[in-house]
Amino acid sequence: MRTDSSPGTDPSLGVLPAREHLPAGVGDAPVLDVVIPVYNEERDLGPCVRRLHQHLVGTFPYRFRITIADNASTDATPDVAAALAAALPEVRNARLEQKGRGRALRTVWSASDAPVLAYMDVDLSTDLNALLPLVAPLISGHSDLAIGSRLARSSRVVRGPKREFISRAYNLILRGSLQARFSDAQCGFKAIRRDVARVLLPLVEDSGWFFDTEMLVLAERAGLRIHEVPVDWVDDPDSTVHLVKTATDDLKGVWRVGRALAVGALPLDRLGRPFGDDPRDRQVPGVPRGLARQLVGFCVVGVLSTLVYLLLYSGFRTFTGSQVANALALLVSAVANTAANRRLTFGVRGRDRAVRHQAQGLVVFAIGLALTSGSLAALGAASADPAHSTELAVLVAANLAATVLRFLLFRAWVFPEPPAAASLPVPGAPDASRPAYDHELRTGR
Repeated sequence: MRTDSSPGTDPSLGVLPAREHLPAGVGDAPVLDVVIPVYNEERDLGPCVRRLHQHLVGTFPYRFRITIADNASTDATPDVAAALAAALPEVRNARLEQKGRGRALRTVWSASDAPVLAYMDVDLSTDLNALLPLVAPLISGHSDLAIGSRLARSSRVVRGPKREFISRAYNLILRGSLQARFSDAQCGFKAIRRDVARVLLPLVEDSGWFFDTEMLVLAERAGLRIHEVPVDWVDDPDSTVHLVKTATDDLKGVWRVGRALAVGALPLDRLGRPFGDDPRDRQVPGVPRGLARQLVGFCVVGVLSTLVYLLLYSGFRTFTGSQVANALALLVSAVANTAANRRLTFGVRGRDRAVRHQAQGLVVFAIGLALTSGSLAALGAASADPAHSTELAVLVAANLAATVLRFLLFRAWVFPEPPAAASLPVPGAPDASRPAYDHELRTGR
């Protein structure tokens, strides 16, 4: 994914490093940290954590940690969590004084020293045999995030029709409104690499149930790789989730994220991988990098903007002369054309240098205006009263010539390819954004 990051950005908030296979058995830190967020789960917490611990001891080939994230429970859950942490060396207990699953995950994940971070619901509805397939692509460096999917064809799911309908309807909403391509946003069985979480989590606003959906949408829009694992899943009939409130909050979150994406308010360029990590961005002798994709995107945007331009010209022409109508129509369509090409054709995201790009686009617009105005002037000199269809034909021909020139100027001047070294992370840069693990667990911030 091509980005437009400013030079001199704090390395801890800059582009992500290239994905690499995590070393096995090096140091004392665990490779995997599984977080279990809980609220008033005094009855189920003990059996579930012991079952998960037993499974990891018997099947997981790396060091691991289980972190119980208590969301301000008011029953005996803190006592049960403390007892488990004392009895099992791989179990830790984190107490938060505020509710919110997203808040709990953000707090523990931000403080963890494990390179792979996961979470699962305390009821263990998902079969634990899917845990190793979930985190393996993150350990190997193949993927950035991983999710369990109950909607995959090979998944085996037991749940009532009400929850089945709500889940599928919610995912259809995500696909229709946010163009999400992942299949199951709500399954409580997800994992993320720590280097990705360090940059992605500060962009996620929600602190409740919408947290992981928002995280997935932003990751997907930024071009990160999301691995999906079919799971076997059995519904928990005693679930304490309030469906109506959760659905309402989720729809509010969908609206908020959709609006932020539409106006470019999210700095997704922070999540860019460095040059060469994406095979599509590698330099091949004799093949300009990204040229084919850019040509397709530019042509699509060009066709749409030309239609808009012609409609605007026809509208303005009803109450003004041809030259003024041409200038107004070209100005409006040029601003929209620059914005669309910036995002869709050349992959520049965020607000950084957006004003500069529009200013350069207006210079390109002036060149196009000169070509089209000159064509209209030549037509006027050749015919005192040309037909409207003739005017449109001349403008189409002039715009074709201006379009070729516009693409060359966009590619070489307005949105030039950054040097390969500009997107490489600074070796040995300190991770100043991640506070000490124990301090964050104590404060819950």
